[in-house]
Amino acid sequence: MNHPLVSHPRAAGTPASHLPFSPSVVVGDLIFVSGQASVDATGKIVSDTFDGEFRRSVENLRLVLEAAGSDLAHVVQTRNYVRDAVDVPRFNELYREYFSSPFPARTTITNCLPPTLRYEIEAVAVRCHNPSP
Repeated sequence: MNHPLVSHPRAAGTPASHLPFSPSVVVGDLIFVSGQASVDATGKIVSDTFDGEFRRSVENLRLVLEAAGSDLAHVVQTRNYVRDAVDVPRFNELYREYFSSPFPARTTITNCLPPTLRYEIEAVAVRCHNPSP
């Protein structure tokens, strides 16, 4: 059922998935972003180091947010899934490269992903009129 206040924006280059979910759902000025992992534009998993998978996942998040009229600076909450708890210290370092103080509200769960993924992020953001580059 469609609702006039709910939209599902999508732009070229936004990672696709064969699974039944939308990359984002916008309700008013709130943007709910589905989990973004290290996948290419076709949805194929791109295995890499933890750093590489983290960066690709957050760049995918950036693409989804831009399609919805926002950016990383307007993220208010993240949920992070780190496959191996040993990567949490590096995760915190990388996270600080993309998000700054005051940081979004955050939850981090470890030992929860399949062997094919090292990292995944989902987010809630607000729309902005002038997304940063």
